[in-house]
Amino acid sequence: MNELATELRRDYGIECVTASVDLSAANALTQITAAVGDREVGLFINNAGADTTNTHFLDRPIEEWIEQANRNVSTVIRNCHHFGQQMRQRKRGGIILVGSGSCYSGASYMAVYSGTKAFDLCFGEGLWAELKPHGVDVLNLILGRTDTPALRATLAKNKLPIPDDLASPDEVAKVGLAQLPHGPIHNWGQTEDEAGYAPNSPAMRRARILAIDAATKDIFGG
Repeated sequence: MNELATELRRDYGIECVTASVDLSAANALTQITAAVGDREVGLFINNAGADTTNTHFLDRPIEEWIEQANRNVSTVIRNCHHFGQQMRQRKRGGIILVGSGSCYSGASYMAVYSGTKAFDLCFGEGLWAELKPHGVDVLNLILGRTDTPALRATLAKNKLPIPDDLASPDEVAKVGLAQLPHGPIHNWGQTEDEAGYAPNSPAMRRARILAIDAATKDIFGG
């Protein structure tokens, strides 16, 4: 992390602040805001939450699953609440929630992980509808298999080869930024009208979200 920060400062002449934070801790947001200080956060990217447990739910202590839920849910909503309020007030900004195709279905070995990613998906969709009128973009960037340290560690632990079709982190970053204005969902490697991982496409989900959003306004008087 420090090596990357040094590289960014050297190559781009920018300020780069680093902080090591346990995102499963209850005070994670406090540590993050302390590192941010009075800087304006124009883009918040939640790109943490890999599942390195790789076991059945009942085969691990409950504390490990609570930590995963805290990291993938509680800390996510705390960060979005804090930085989202500031963006809404400024009427500009963006939020990217990096998710997983497992958000569309539960599976053995991923009961908690897929559950937390499903929460993030629905949460991100609702946040997109809420912040869109205020000039703030929200995107669920839903990935398949991506070349990350966590995936490589899992493959190595299970003595499996590295697949040739892993998504490149650099390309993921480029696509995510390009798709941010077109939220709330982009499924990696798929078109806007392609269902892919889900029963319906991002375009269909967007229309459904807007319809439900209009209906809830009638009920709650927003």
